[in-house]
Amino acid sequence: MGDDAELTAAVLAAQNGDETAFRAVYRSVHPRLLGYVRTLVGDLDAEDVTSESWLQIARDLERFSGDADRFRGWAARIARNRALDHIRMRGRRPVAVGDETELTGRAAESDTAGEAMEALATGRTLDLIARLPQDQAEAVVLRVVVGLDAKTAAETLGKRPGAVRTAAHRGLRKLAELLGEDPDTAGVLDALPAQRVPRGRAVSSGGVTHACAPTQKDM
Repeated sequence: MGDDAELTAAVLAAQNGDETAFRAVYRSVHPRLLGYVRTLVGDLDAEDVTSESWLQIARDLERFSGDADRFRGWAARIARNRALDHIRMRGRRPVAVGDETELTGRAAESDTAGEAMEALATGRTLDLIARLPQDQAEAVVLRVVVGLDAKTAAETLGKRPGAVRTAAHRGLRKLAELLGEDPDTAGVLDALPAQRVPRGRAVSSGGVTHACAPTQKDM
């Protein structure tokens, strides 16, 4: 089975009470979900907020219906709501974002920034993503790190798919600039090929394989 098929099967088995399947779902989704929450609340509170999200995911799992991509989107929405609740409780306000009608640019064919995301360690990349405007940071993490398609990411954020695509593109372009400025990542962009990452490649983890991050051309 492909990676999405395996995750879909694991979710279904977990809904039927299979604890091993639930652990497989957790191993597959948690690292990316944690990265998304980290973008919203920062390093200090990310683990706690993500743990609270998993408690709700486990509690409400029986009510979920859909495939792997819908599950990732559903989990991301739960995590986002938990993160926003946490921000409100702490008296912090998320970074203000611009009106999505301002996002009128079109994505380029080049996938250099997307490949850079693949080449860097997740933690280091998320440090740089945290320097992006909030709308771009969320779009990049949902599309590239969590692996949602534009429609599912848009549903998570309450925006139009086109706005999410453009925010992700702008974020990746800015990220490429930050990578060029960072001495620890100097030369990464130059060393990467310009072609798209093959969509069929996957990395196995805990019995559930992970799909490659979507390319910028797919944004």
